[in-house]
Amino acid sequence: MKNLFLILLVILSFQLSAQEKFTFKSSDGLEITADKYFSNSETAPLIILFHQAGWSRGEYKEIAPKLNKMGFNCLAIDQRSGEEVNDVENETYKQAVEKKLGTTYVDAEIDMVAAIDFAKKNYKKSSKLIIWGSSYSAGLVLKIAGERDDIDAVLAFSPGEYYKKMGKPADWIEQSAKSIEIPVFITSAGSEKKKWWKISEAIPSEDKALFLPTKMGKHGSRALWEKFGDHKEYWKAVTSFLDVIK
Repeated sequence: MKNLFLILLVILSFQLSAQEKFTFKSSDGLEITADKYFSNSETAPLIILFHQAGWSRGEYKEIAPKLNKMGFNCLAIDQRSGEEVNDVENETYKQAVEKKLGTTYVDAEIDMVAAIDFAKKNYKKSSKLIIWGSSYSAGLVLKIAGERDDIDAVLAFSPGEYYKKMGKPADWIEQSAKSIEIPVFITSAGSEKKKWWKISEAIPSEDKALFLPTKMGKHGSRALWEKFGDHKEYWKAVTSFLDVIK
């Protein structure tokens, strides 16, 4: 009987954390694929998770269920700039290639904006809306946070000015960051501080948390993956920030 109870508990835990795949449209009609991780009430704060270069929503297979346990619902998005990670193919990228649409970092911004607009329309009861980016999308979430007034907090993992080759100014993200008044969390590998420090200095928000690991650390949101030795250190910093946001 005890063993049966434990099995049922494991199954229930899996069901609560399991993702549900769905699609919605970007502003140019491209179909965006996303995973929905909802294990809390519809009024729980919602985090939209954006992946790094060359990857997919699979970046958050391990991360999103942990955020669920912390009381957050999550959407993990495939942007059109990316490919595959953790055995999860980027379906938005695949469709963009088939339709001969641009797949640069800058091209992906409209997908991120579409995800925010989708969430605002379809999850109106969420108490807060938080956006979270990794690498190139970390820079873009800071840009978006500086341009909108309907975001409650932003987390950026390894942001930087990655967009000059795509025709953008060298301080493109920094200029938008000057308007960020909401709580913001920025982290990266230890060696990457120089890539985002000027951006962070430009942010006027009084609730600004900056974190660097004691050791080397990792680039992007993968710093939170359990296979990396200092993941607990990153999680402690993220949890401290999110506990205040809730």
